[in-house]
Amino acid sequence: MAIAAAAAAAALTSNQERRSLRQNQSYHPRHAFFNEFLRSKPELIKTCQPVEHDYLRLLMTKASVRPTLIVEEQNADETKNGIGVVSIHHVGLLCENLEKSLEFYQDLLGLEVNEARPNDKLPYRGKWLWVGSEMIHLMELPNPDPLTGRPEHGGRDRHTCIAIKNVNKLKSIFDKAGISYTLSRSGRPAIFARDPDGNALEFTQVE
Repeated sequence: MAIAAAAAAAALTSNQERRSLRQNQSYHPRHAFFNEFLRSKPELIKTCQPVEHDYLRLLMTKASVRPTLIVEEQNADETKNGIGVVSIHHVGLLCENLEKSLEFYQDLLGLEVNEARPNDKLPYRGKWLWVGSEMIHLMELPNPDPLTGRPEHGGRDRHTCIAIKNVNKLKSIFDKAGISYTLSRSGRPAIFARDPDGNALEFTQVE
C-alpha cells in the first residue's frame, strides 16, 4: 500500500495540478519545499513504512490563509536529545520604518506577507513574510547594533541566507535599484547585500 507521501507527491508534481492550484490562488511556496524534500530525501521516502506505522506522516493543513504542507515526524523521542528539531521557523529582523522595509522585501524581492500572523497582538509594528516554507519577521523596534563600521562584505557579518533560483536576475534588480552588493568570495553563485537597516543578507543560487 502506497504511503501518503507518494500520493501527495504525485499530486503536487503534476503540471496540471500546479496550474489548478495557481488558478485557484491556493498555491504556496511551501509546495516547492515539499517537492524539494522528495528530491533530496528519496531514501527516506523509499524506506518509510505504511502510514499506520506512524514513522512519517504528511499532512495538508491551513497554517496560514492558504493551504500549506507540513512534514511531521512523529517519533521526536528518537532524535538525539528528544526535542525533535524540525527546521528554522522564522528569522527576526529589526527595522526602523516598516513601510520602507516592505518596499525592499515585498516590492523588490517579491516576498509575500503572511496575513495569518498576529501582527495586531504585539506591542510593536511588524510583518511576517514567507521565505519558502519559513518566514522573516520584520519588527519595527530600536536597533541596538551599530549601523556604521560593519564589514563591507555581508559574508563576514551575521547574516540571513535565502535560497533563490537566479542570482544574475537579482543582480540586475539590485543594479536597477541602486543597491550595493558583493559576490561570494568562494566563486559560487551567491550575492550579498544589506536591507535598508543594514541587516546583511546572502542570496545563494540553488537548482
